[in-house]
Amino acid sequence: MSSGSGADSAPAPTTHETLAEPPAAGARKSSMFSSLKVRNYRLFFMGQVVSNIGTWMQRIAQDWLVLSLTGSATAVGVTTALQFLPMLLFGLYGGVLVDRLPKRRTLLFTQSAMALTGIALAVLTLSGHVQVWHVYVAAFAVGLATVLDNPARQTFVSEMVGPDQLQNAVSLNSANFQSARLVGPAVAGVMITGVGTGWAFLFNGLSFVAPLAGLLLMRSRDLHAVERAPRGKGQLREGLQYVAGRPELIWTIVLVGFVSTFGFNFPVYLSAFADDVFHAGAGSYSLFNTLMAVGSLAGALLAARRGTARMRVLVAGAVAFGTMEIVASMAPSLWLFALLMAPIGMFGMTVNVTANSSVQLSTDPAMRGRVMALYMMVFMGGAPIGAPIAGWITDAYGVRAGLAAGGVVSAVAAVTIGLVLARMGNLRLSVGWHHGHPSVRFVPRENRELAAVA
Repeated sequence: MSSGSGADSAPAPTTHETLAEPPAAGARKSSMFSSLKVRNYRLFFMGQVVSNIGTWMQRIAQDWLVLSLTGSATAVGVTTALQFLPMLLFGLYGGVLVDRLPKRRTLLFTQSAMALTGIALAVLTLSGHVQVWHVYVAAFAVGLATVLDNPARQTFVSEMVGPDQLQNAVSLNSANFQSARLVGPAVAGVMITGVGTGWAFLFNGLSFVAPLAGLLLMRSRDLHAVERAPRGKGQLREGLQYVAGRPELIWTIVLVGFVSTFGFNFPVYLSAFADDVFHAGAGSYSLFNTLMAVGSLAGALLAARRGTARMRVLVAGAVAFGTMEIVASMAPSLWLFALLMAPIGMFGMTVNVTANSSVQLSTDPAMRGRVMALYMMVFMGGAPIGAPIAGWITDAYGVRAGLAAGGVVSAVAAVTIGLVLARMGNLRLSVGWHHGHPSVRFVPRENRELAAVA
């Protein structure tokens, strides 16, 4: 399939390029907020600032409402499962549709659907007629909208900013989400305590006015035109075959799968450390999450300064993430454990941002919806699989063993995949000094003189 004009997509990097070569002159570091100079993306970003805060508020209010109605933690889990289930069941089909449809119109539809869901919950709650099955239906409806919304939002970024600013824009999107993660729950807590959960739902529903306005105000002529996939049979299979035939895609998605499934089970680990290990209660659990969010925000902003998404950064970030989890599992005091949450958040975000932008840059624009749908299925689908495993290890052997196991799996997967890619690219590991600093890098096997000065 044709990749379209050069303005629409970057050529897929080979394994040799992603691991060994220095950045090209055109891939130099950019300023931290360079993609915000693009008017269309600036409108999108500002809309997401408001909407993300509303999304985090609804998450907190939804869980609190279900717990208030039922008194059951299991019911809260069912609500969460219903919200993620559509992505697991229909995510790949959503990617097929996104490749066929205009992204901006798709987002106008999905964002409107999510707004109506929030407003419907607000009306039911404020009128006193809400029942738990209403919340279940609303959670499933949001999940259905996410099937289209998630890959559409991910791929629309490249249409707004083009390949040169893609990593910066993806990084700023992550920073935006993490900032809302710091603000939204706090605002939700104050609102729920002061005026009730219904008003938090209402705020979320109305918050979608901002991204909808941003989408409507965009200039179509400034978008990077992308050839849409024609309607046809076998497009889902075509997308899977496309990924399977490209090592830089399949191994990135596999690595993200291992890290998200075994390393990102923080609701299990952090609550157990706060309660069972340090006997410190909900305040410490909140502190752990806040410091991790701060680290994630820092990781997203640092990623925004990098001009390229390189496989060696992804592998190194995953190794560092796993290693920090192992260290944190042995932390003897609450404060040391809490401080380690920041670097864990930072390296976890490095993995997330680098993988996301690398997959997009390596993919033909006409296939990007299907590939990103698969990526998001693996990334988001890891939690329902990994959380029960993490819970079993924690119950059987203790939370320290559970966190250490997640770190070991993440680090070993990263090292293994890094070595596989190096072998495929005829590279070898070189350890030495570069400008007075220790250097660990992959170099071509035949270029021994390069290794001598590395």
